[in-house]
Amino acid sequence: MIQSLARGLEILDLLEQAEGDIGIMEFARYLDVDKSSASRLLQTLASYGYVEQNPDTRRFRLGPRVVVLSNRVLNRMPLRDHAHPFLRQLTDVTGECSHLAILSQGKALYIDQYQTPSILRVETEIGTLSPLHCTALGKVLLAFVGVPSELTLTPYTPRTIGDAETLRVHLDQVRRQGFAIDDEEHVAGVRCIAAPVYNFGKKVIAAIGISGPAGRVTLDNLPLLKQQVIATAEDLSRRLGSGLF
Repeated sequence: MIQSLARGLEILDLLEQAEGDIGIMEFARYLDVDKSSASRLLQTLASYGYVEQNPDTRRFRLGPRVVVLSNRVLNRMPLRDHAHPFLRQLTDVTGECSHLAILSQGKALYIDQYQTPSILRVETEIGTLSPLHCTALGKVLLAFVGVPSELTLTPYTPRTIGDAETLRVHLDQVRRQGFAIDDEEHVAGVRCIAAPVYNFGKKVIAAIGISGPAGRVTLDNLPLLKQQVIATAEDLSRRLGSGLF
C-alpha cells in the first residue's frame, strides 16, 4: 500500500464526513502525522482541486474536482438512466419530489431526484448520503439489502427509532408490507414513503420514493401515496427485467 496515497484518501473521507471545514492540526491528529506532513498532503490535494482552503480561516473543505468526479460517476450509472422517467412519473401522480437511492458507505446515497413544481417541496441534493435507520429510502435498503456491521442509531427527531430491537421489528414489518415510511423521523415536518427496486436477478439494488411536507403528505392520504410509490417501484423493476411482477 502506498502510504501517502492512503493518507490522501483518508483526508477525503474525513472531509466528506465533516460538518464543516477542518484545520491542519485536526488532520495531523487524525492521520497521526506531524503538522508539516499534513500540510504537504493537503497542498498536494489542493493543487489538483480535490480540496480547497478557506482564505479567511485557513481551514479546508472538499474541492470542486470531487464534485466533477461525483457527477460523472452518477451520470454513467445505467440504473439512473432507466429510473429517471419513473421518478418523473411518480412526481406527476403524487405531486411530491421523488428520489432514488442506493446503499453506499453504510448510508443511503441519493443518485437522482425529480422535483415537484410546488413552491413548498422537500428536495435532497443528488450525491447526499443520508442515514439508513430514519429515512424511508434508508429503511428499504436496510430491510432488503442488509444491515451494515456498524449502524449508529443517531437521534434526529423525537420520532427517530433509537434502539436496535425496535429497529429490527420495524424492518421485519417493512419486508412484510413491501414499503417504508419516514414519519418525521429524520426531519421534523417531513414525511417520506419508499419501496424497493429489483434487478433482473430478483435482488434489491435501490429504493425509490417520495418526500413531502407532513401537512400535505398526511396520515389520511398515506394509503394512496403508498400504492403509487409501490406501483412505480414495480414498473421500474419490470423495466430492469426482474421478472417479479
